[in-house]
Amino acid sequence: MAQEGMIEVERKFVPGPGTEQRLQELGGSLEHRLTFRDSYYDTPALSLMRADHWLRLRQGSGWEFKCPGPAAGPAGPHTQYVEVTAEPAIVARLCELLGAETPASGGVAAVLAPLRLQEVASFVTQRSAWKLSLSGPCAGAPLRVDLDTADFGYAVGEIEALVREEAEVPAALEEILQLSSMLGVPTQEKAPAKLLVYLQRFRPQDYLHLLEASKSQTKKPQEAQ
Repeated sequence: MAQEGMIEVERKFVPGPGTEQRLQELGGSLEHRLTFRDSYYDTPALSLMRADHWLRLRQGSGWEFKCPGPAAGPAGPHTQYVEVTAEPAIVARLCELLGAETPASGGVAAVLAPLRLQEVASFVTQRSAWKLSLSGPCAGAPLRVDLDTADFGYAVGEIEALVREEAEVPAALEEILQLSSMLGVPTQEKAPAKLLVYLQRFRPQDYLHLLEASKSQTKKPQEAQ
């Protein structure tokens, strides 16, 4: 989970059988392996996802609301999000986005019904979490690499950098692309997120509606893991 207010710059990719070995060769360290359940919530019309916002309840972590990060910057196979984890802030953002009055008190669970938010997906993920520092004069904070396998048979990896300011995004992106190259990821490869694959397989009508909405956007919704 990112620190509140941090900008997440991330790129998803398709991991191969030798990805973990390659991370070890590059000096990466395995932080942990864990299993957790994610449950995603949205309106029946997928109003949040259509606006590239993602409300998730993660087992052991609580509520997370991912909102689009800075719009400026180079296009490419990466995404930028701001993650909100404080429940009062999540409630305030949800109400603003959905055109409702913010209640004086109560957490996320209390506003689900009034905002017509319901569970649209729930699945279990097995994750191996790695940390890796690149060398060189421009190297920043360690990069995080998560390798996930969902219980419906889909595997995806993610390289993530956390920055505090928008001005730091280009340097973080350069590091992410550098590590992607070291891992053998094709330059323009775009791996879909677990949630999108889940919707495609199990709620195809919702997936098609989401794709239709994304045609008017500059990027296809990616959803952070």
